[in-house]
Amino acid sequence: MNMPLVAIVGAPNIGKSTLFNRLVGWRKAIVTDEPGVTRDRNYGEVRDEQYPFRLVDTGGLTPRTAAPFAAEITAQAEAAIAEAACVLFLVDARAGATAVDREVAAWLRRKGRPIILVANKADTPGKDDLAHDLYDLGLGEAIPVSAAHGRGMDLLLEAVAERIASEFAAAIGSITGEGEEEDTEPEVPIRVSIVGRPNVGKSSVLNRLLGEDRVMVSAVAGTTRDSIDTELTHGDRTYRFIDTAGIRRKGKVRLSAEASSVLLARRSMERADVAILVVDASEPFTAQDAHIAGYARDALKPTAVLVNKWDLLDEREQAAKNWTEEIRYKLKFAKEVPILFGSALTGQRIVKLFDLAATLYAQAGIRIPTTELNRWIQEVAKMERAAPARGRSIRLFYGTQTGSHPPSIVLFCNDARHVHFSLERFLRNNLRERFGFGAAPIRLRFRSRRE
Repeated sequence: MNMPLVAIVGAPNIGKSTLFNRLVGWRKAIVTDEPGVTRDRNYGEVRDEQYPFRLVDTGGLTPRTAAPFAAEITAQAEAAIAEAACVLFLVDARAGATAVDREVAAWLRRKGRPIILVANKADTPGKDDLAHDLYDLGLGEAIPVSAAHGRGMDLLLEAVAERIASEFAAAIGSITGEGEEEDTEPEVPIRVSIVGRPNVGKSSVLNRLLGEDRVMVSAVAGTTRDSIDTELTHGDRTYRFIDTAGIRRKGKVRLSAEASSVLLARRSMERADVAILVVDASEPFTAQDAHIAGYARDALKPTAVLVNKWDLLDEREQAAKNWTEEIRYKLKFAKEVPILFGSALTGQRIVKLFDLAATLYAQAGIRIPTTELNRWIQEVAKMERAAPARGRSIRLFYGTQTGSHPPSIVLFCNDARHVHFSLERFLRNNLRERFGFGAAPIRLRFRSRRE
């Protein structure tokens, strides 16, 4: 179901991202005391029992100022409002209506969307009267809330429900047709995390895939702060792309917002199905690139490498060979990692990321029937390749696959304590070749069983 969308707007540093996190139920948006942290549109879902809806957080609006990224943030907010059923206009109850608030209020009225005025930072009932001072904004009575402490959320959700009830009913009708609900399972999107160092073109890649300026792009490193989820359909598959902040070396991270961005980027890999590591073709493959690929490996996510800005290179045939050798050497731990050479600027080969992500997802989802797995174990045993560890020979008896995404396999042997890493590596590579796991990391566990 295409749930109604509610947009949160307001001046910088008044608690929009705190309210967003409170309503969606987890810390999806970065919250710090630094103004201007949120820049792109950040979407989430509010699981209200009666009227669930989508929520979008936007950057702090600063009309008629020269604040960094002010025009780009305004454009992102306008795009959010254009698709929203209603708008939550957040104001600081303690500060009252500021000149910026009045500018934003006038701007919002011209958009023609239902507006709910929200007086944030009313942390105690004694501060609820401060909401009355906001009448002169011309937007009706303000709802006093405290996003930080959760006060007033019920009243706020009731107000939202009143505005979106008609759109919610229309959405329900669109999927039930003549009043009969379709008996179909909703397709689960393939979650793809786009990761890499700052300024390698991650947001440009996402915008090229979408065909629109969904996220802000700038030559300033660190423009993206939040991890931005965007869902789209290509062919008969649905994908959820997660654009993340650039991950610097620890010594280069100074601002708390940037530290939070790096943490969210790593978490985005953990909740993704596939990771796309974007590197810059105009720069050498760095130790930090390999370090980020290591994060994906630790999260057990199948990973592909996109060598972006390929249009900037000459003698590309030789350059492709050099890049391939370098990546294979630096990423020995990422077996069979696919490599794609493309350009977000020109669109060269970027569309191939859809099929690449689908292939990686399918490889990580392979299930091996227990009979076939045990037949493979017997064949491996006959090879007599099980190298002794600590003077003891390891004998494999049987195994079973316990899960997928990542493929998880338990092997029973005579003594799991003495399994040598070389045996484990041999078994993983043999499994990969035999059953077509490709670039998918394999979780292999050993358990002892008496003979």
